[in-house]
Amino acid sequence: MGEQPTAEVADVRADERIDPAALGAYLRERLDTGDGPLEIKQFPGGHSNLTYLLRFGERELVLRRPPLGPLAPKAHDMGREFRVLAELWRAYPPAPRAYLLCDDASVIGAAFYVMERRRGVVIRRHLPPELGDTPDVRRRISEALIDALADLHAVDYRAVGLADLGKPEGFVERQVRGWAERWQRAKTRELPAIEELSAWLCARIPPSAPPALVHNDFKFDNVMYAAGDPGRIVAVFDWEMCTIGDPLVDLGTLLGYWVHDDDPAVFLAGMVSPTNLEGFPRREQLIERYGRRTGIDLSKIAFYRAFACYKTAVIAEQIYVRYARGQTKDERFAMLGPVVPMLIDAACEIATKSGL
Repeated sequence: MGEQPTAEVADVRADERIDPAALGAYLRERLDTGDGPLEIKQFPGGHSNLTYLLRFGERELVLRRPPLGPLAPKAHDMGREFRVLAELWRAYPPAPRAYLLCDDASVIGAAFYVMERRRGVVIRRHLPPELGDTPDVRRRISEALIDALADLHAVDYRAVGLADLGKPEGFVERQVRGWAERWQRAKTRELPAIEELSAWLCARIPPSAPPALVHNDFKFDNVMYAAGDPGRIVAVFDWEMCTIGDPLVDLGTLLGYWVHDDDPAVFLAGMVSPTNLEGFPRREQLIERYGRRTGIDLSKIAFYRAFACYKTAVIAEQIYVRYARGQTKDERFAMLGPVVPMLIDAACEIATKSGL
């Protein structure tokens, strides 16, 4: 991770603590940690894998492990994420270098890997003061973000030894089918509009762009900027879903998080970054810049935007169903019930206006 506002590095949550003696002994045998005692802190943000800061005196490392509790099959694959980061840094500088994978759960209670620490700031709902906050800053951070995505898609995945990371043939079709199956498993009510949207997506799968490394969750809060330099990205994080497939799925995901003031209210309510402020480019400008940098045909990008919105609706239903089934009493989950049809309506509007 990186040098972040104090609130973003905290004491480890009580139920997520790691035994420093066991971990320290394991790492000292395998890495150059120095002789300092091990201090463990936690990066409390995020909703997936758990991330810790390890300090051996002046030496700092970052540890990633799966969340607590039962895990879905193939989810939170430490070996996969480690493999990507052990190779990708050579060709893609924003990828932190991974040093060590441990699949022995007896050390800390789960598999984990250790990587280098990057220093910088992360953008969430507000711009960090270290970056400044002017229309020019907003433009520069946006251009750096879309350029970093384009540069990832330009990486020769074969040359870095990742050719077998995924199966690009039929990638989008499998994605659409897989998310439709997730909806069927999670749905709490019949929504004809989502069935119609699913059929629309299945019938309009575009010819894929040349296959590329796909991050699968590329957005502001998975990216770190150099403090004081809003035009420079120093790290991209959360590679657990990285695969090989159609790069426009990544672009569609990013556009799904990119919200303007004139977007449907459901998007504005769920904003995770401040892209509605003056100076942030419109989605059309991001698309144009990405197209210039990659040369990829973007005439069907509306399909990928609609698909990204569809996925968000399914994820919301997956969370809501836990409340509906009495698996949680968290009232925040209850609020997602009416959000799902609103997201579907927004996705249908994108599809209708696309002319595809």
